[in-house]
Amino acid sequence: MLSETTFAKLAAHLMLLRNLFVWCLCVFLILGLPFLCVAQELEPRRWSHLPTGKNFAGGGYSYAEADILFDPVLRIENVEMEMHTWAVKYIHTFELFQKSARIDFTQAYQEGRWTGLLDGVPTSIKRSGLSDSVLRFAINLYGAPPLEGKEFAAYRAKANVETVFGTALVVQLPTGDYMNDKLINLGTNRYTFRPQLGVVHNRGKWSMELTGAVWLYTDNDDFFNGNKLEQDPYYTIQTHLVYTFRPGLWTAASAGYGYGGKSTVSGEKKNDRRENLAWALSFGFPITRQLGVKVIYLATRSQNSIGQDTDRIGVGFAIFW
Repeated sequence: MLSETTFAKLAAHLMLLRNLFVWCLCVFLILGLPFLCVAQELEPRRWSHLPTGKNFAGGGYSYAEADILFDPVLRIENVEMEMHTWAVKYIHTFELFQKSARIDFTQAYQEGRWTGLLDGVPTSIKRSGLSDSVLRFAINLYGAPPLEGKEFAAYRAKANVETVFGTALVVQLPTGDYMNDKLINLGTNRYTFRPQLGVVHNRGKWSMELTGAVWLYTDNDDFFNGNKLEQDPYYTIQTHLVYTFRPGLWTAASAGYGYGGKSTVSGEKKNDRRENLAWALSFGFPITRQLGVKVIYLATRSQNSIGQDTDRIGVGFAIFW
């Protein structure tokens, strides 16, 4: 027979492990899928503390509608877009230089339809295929120590107030479907590098996050009709406020701003600097101990005469081992 003391210790350990499982699943869902918002992204808890030596996998779907404003020189007007996106994501966590680190891989398949006026004539096009693959490496430089199993669960149970500082590099690979004789493509035919810096402050059930990033583009030497596309850096900042009702049940409000990205086509500078505002609402909840779901609404609004106004809804799920 187990003594009351032994039974109590065993129950406490089981409760810690259960909370760890739900918390880890919740964190991955909070991290979410990117849903491929071209001009701006909002992704809460990307710096969250995860146990090392774990694998996470998930999938998601999003539907987007957009009003797109093109350069008047292109004689394309009143463009509207509908986009269906199916995405999968994989994350592996590990220890590096005595810090907690992770690597992410995301791949999406998209189906889109654009309608508008070309030289005043109504027209429409459809595209379907793979989008560019995305890799992300991140490391937490301060806070969020590399821990596993019971040590991780015990640390998270005591960490009521915590600050985490991290850095990351996102690389968008030119693997998506691309046709050099088409202006609208799912792939970009160039690399995009996104260095990121982020800080998170957790206090009780509240979590506040701030992330800054710069998008650096390589040249597209096979742009539309044999042109060369160059693009200036695009700077973004985003913030998130997250409230956790209980492990696995949370909500988040997010806001972001992006500026820059002026392009040059075959040596001719374009007056197409981007300036975007973005906001999002997210909600996560557990279905079972093995399954959790995240839903999100995300919107962007261009602050210039060129850009796009988007409204997007999405749902994602995840497992880990």
